Amino acid sequence: MRRVLVTGGCGFIGCNFLRLMVPERPDTEWVNLDALTYAGRPENTADFADADNYRFVKGTIQDGMLVEALFSEDGGFDAVVNVAAETHVDRSISGPRIFVETNVTGTQNLLEAARRHGVERFVQISTDEVYGSLGPDDPAFTEESQLLPNSPYAASKASADLLCRAYHETFGMPTVVTRCSNNYGPYQFPEKLIPFFIVRHALLDRPVPLYGDGMNVRDWLHVEDHCRAIALAMDGGVPGRVYNVGGDNERTNLEITQLILEALGKPQDMISFVTDRPGHDRRYATDSTRLQRELGWRPEHPFEEGIRETVAWYTENAEWASQITATPRG
Repeated sequence: MRRVLVTGGCGFIGCNFLRLMVPERPDTEWVNLDALTYAGRPENTADFADADNYRFVKGTIQDGMLVEALFSEDGGFDAVVNVAAETHVDRSISGPRIFVETNVTGTQNLLEAARRHGVERFVQISTDEVYGSLGPDDPAFTEESQLLPNSPYAASKASADLLCRAYHETFGMPTVVTRCSNNYGPYQFPEKLIPFFIVRHALLDRPVPLYGDGMNVRDWLHVEDHCRAIALAMDGGVPGRVYNVGGDNERTNLEITQLILEALGKPQDMISFVTDRPGHDRRYATDSTRLQRELGWRPEHPFEEGIRETVAWYTENAEWASQITATPRG
């Protein structure tokens, strides 16, 4: 049986990836290593937790001894999908150290164990934020765009990407890096814009706090489309390659907020403009041509339909949302 290690599999992207892969690929054993921090929730994997081809291990990728022990058992792993990361920009501004410890040191631990144990494919899940910010008329980021991260979070992810490149160039490690645009969909911890505005504000009839003038532009990608891209990169990505994953759905944060309020039947005057955060990138846009050409990927979720389904999911999953809102944000 093929064995795949997925790190961070109880978080937003990781749990959605496993929700697709565990039932679709019963001939693969999926091992989920997750630290269960505030954003990693065991209930996100509850409906397949007892599957014969799934195993959960609690721990951090910073724990080199645990990582080595996992790679040493049962013949090791055929592939690694590293989704584990600290990801929230605001948190990286208030406390950068954990971002370096998890995103850089943790990735290096995994790379070194994978190198020693002959892993056939190492997929690093990254972000378009490593490219920095675009002007209003600039072309979308390609895989050849310069890395110009503007937040401690983005810098830590760029560092991890470069470690993957170095392990490929120096040791011949079969690394593949995917850089995605902003994800949306179910099971996202409500510190990110869409679930934060839905769960912590609009549903509670609280003012919705929008940074600056609300005209920051993001390219929105449904998490299931992203997860399909990860699977393609794991199966057929060219070692040493970077693949951008974008939804080709550029929207201002103001537009997103207005769509959320409209879907919930809430008044637009709930929007409250607040002081912008430091180093707030103005625009992201991601060119996925390479991924589409080489691996045959196409996004399947039209944005308008996907955002309506996402709003409905958070509205209908009141118990999940109430548990989340009871979790301290700090």
